[in-house]
Order: sequence, then structure tokens, then C-alpha cells
Amino acid sequence: MKIFTLPDLGEGLQEAEIREWHVDENDDVEVDQPLLSVETEKAVVEIPSPRAGRIGRLFVKPGDILQVGDPLVEFVDAGDAEAPNAPRAERDAGTVVGRVETGTEITRDAPTATERRGAALVRATPAVRALARRLDVDLGIVTPTGPNDTITARDVERVAKLLKEVGPLEPLRGPRRAMARAMTQAHTEVVPVTVNDDADLCAWWPARRNLMIRLIRAIAAACAIEPALNAWFDGRALGRRVLPNVHLGIAVDTPDGLFVPVLRDVGHRTAEDLEAALERLRRDVSARTIPPEEMRGYTFTLSNFGTFGGRYANPIVQPPTVAILGAGRVRDAVVAARGAPAVHPLLPLSLTFDHRAVTGGEATRFLAAVIRDLEAPADSETW
Repeated sequence: MKIFTLPDLGEGLQEAEIREWHVDENDDVEVDQPLLSVETEKAVVEIPSPRAGRIGRLFVKPGDILQVGDPLVEFVDAGDAEAPNAPRAERDAGTVVGRVETGTEITRDAPTATERRGAALVRATPAVRALARRLDVDLGIVTPTGPNDTITARDVERVAKLLKEVGPLEPLRGPRRAMARAMTQAHTEVVPVTVNDDADLCAWWPARRNLMIRLIRAIAAACAIEPALNAWFDGRALGRRVLPNVHLGIAVDTPDGLFVPVLRDVGHRTAEDLEAALERLRRDVSARTIPPEEMRGYTFTLSNFGTFGGRYANPIVQPPTVAILGAGRVRDAVVAARGAPAVHPLLPLSLTFDHRAVTGGEATRFLAAVIRDLEAPADSETW
């Protein structure tokens, strides 16, 4: 008997969700025949059979989340099939042996990410913590009513009742699960500062070229003036790597979650090339066929959230990058033009930077450079 485990999917991906089986138990399969589809944080991947044989057992079902090395399928050869009492290869599941201690002493255990309220830690007795585990209640979401902000058993029971009324927890999967982890990392590591300003687009708005392409050009131009924002920061070594080429991550919203495909070397590409590449990336993201290598290695990020709505934002910097530019919805506003009031189209901009690696001067000069480029008249030949 042979057990085939979840293989290394590359790109540092250590887990995957089972999406669909293409075979059943007792099916005969050939080498490289698709066995199942799995969903990672980046794409849907088909896993082929590593050998020919008969499927003896499927260890997992659609919706299960596995780590690399977890068993997927058991193969049986002809000899195994003729020996129904032959021992099967099983995976041992660990169990916790012991008993729950009770007591009245209030403890302040090391908190989970959701158990932090500012600098304070969750306070509860061991008995209350045991009750929370039994009722599957995260103490980090419980409002304490006891003395000195202590969580009581009644607090836990109140939240447990509320959770039962609102329905079961929906686990985050695929891209949403990856997004949650990435945002937790960003919240833990980055020291963010956001500056806001407006670009007056009256010199060219509306024009033949779309706003997204103008934003890409402006970012490339600003990175040439203030290269400190096109960098990767190493928090452990307390150092940064200023990068020569701008590989732009484009935040793309989908029903499955947020994707950030990469436009390579945007400073040395034509508008036509960028438009075609951007359309291809969006199409591949929508179809979930984008290769993993096109989802990594960006040096700066652009979020054009104004496509959906909103004026200003607090975009989140994702390590190891040090900056992200958010563009809001273009609006008409009354401005002073040559000493008289006029209605011009204004583009709100929000630049978040990691203050560990970027100074306020560098960030504001960068944003000013973006605005200068956006406010320049359109070049009909190239942009």
C-alpha cells in the first residue's frame, strides 16, 4: 500500500484547501491522471497521480484544509486488493490526555492576537477559561463586567448565547484566509503613517488614456525622484533595500477575496503594453489561473479603490514593501483658478508609508511628485 501526501506546491505555500476530487475509492488511475483540485491562497491547482493503481481510500473531503505532508489518498496494488484483511496504513491522530484544573486565582496568560485590548491582557480565572474553551468562545471578543476588567462566567455564557443566535462561524478560506494572515502581519510589523492630498486633473480629464495608466506612470516617475519608497525593509536586520526597478502590485478585488498581481518594471513600458498586461492580469485573476510567480515580488502597491467609491483611505502596507498609494473617486470641486472660482475634477490620494524605513520628507516629496505628474497635460502620442 502507498499513501500519497499533499506535495510541496512551491512558492512557499504550506497549506491548501481541497476543492474537488476527480476520482473515487476503488477507481483505477493512470500516472499523471488528475486526482483532485486544491485551492491555495494564490490559485486553483490540479494535482496529478504520481503512479498507476487503484484508489483504496480518500483521506480528505472537499473543504478540508491540509498542510504539506498530510495524507491525501491511499493506493492499493493487485496483491493488496486480494487481501481484504491486510493492515491499512493509517495516520495517528494525537489526543490530549489530562484534566482541567479549577481555581479562583485570576491569571493573565499570554494573549492571542484577538485577546489584546490595547496594552491590556485578558483577565479571567482558570475556571472561566475552561468554560470558554468548552463553549468555543474566544475571550478576546468578550466584554468583561467583573472587578478590575475581569471576565466572568456570566460574560462567557452571554457571548456563547449570542454566537448561537447569529449562526456558525464561517472559516476564511483561500484568498480571504491569506488576506487575513497578511493583514495580521502588517498590523504587527509595520509602523504606518498616511498622508492625503488631491491632484487636479483639469489639464487632461477626461482623456483617451484611462486613469489607471496615468496613476502607474505617476508612481514610476515619483519613484525615480524619491526611490526610498520603492524598497523592501528587513525588520530583523533593521535595514532596507532600495530597488532599481518598479514592480507594481495592483490590488484587485474579487468575490473570492483580494489579489495583488504584479506589473513588472512599469517605468520602462509603454502605455499600450501596460494596458494589455493589466487586462491580462485581471482576466487571469478572475479565472483563478494566474501563475504564482505573478503574485509575488512587487516593490510598491497601488489600490484604485475609487473605482468602487470612497475619497480617502488608510491603505495597509504589506511587508517587506514600505509604501502603498490609494486613489479615491474623482469628484468635481470648486477651486481657485487664476484668481477666480472654477469647477475642476479632483483625484483624492492617500499614501501610507512604513515610518521605520521612510521619513516624512521622503513620503511627502514622493506624493508631490505623483501629483505633478498627474496634473501634467496628457501626451497624446504615448499617454
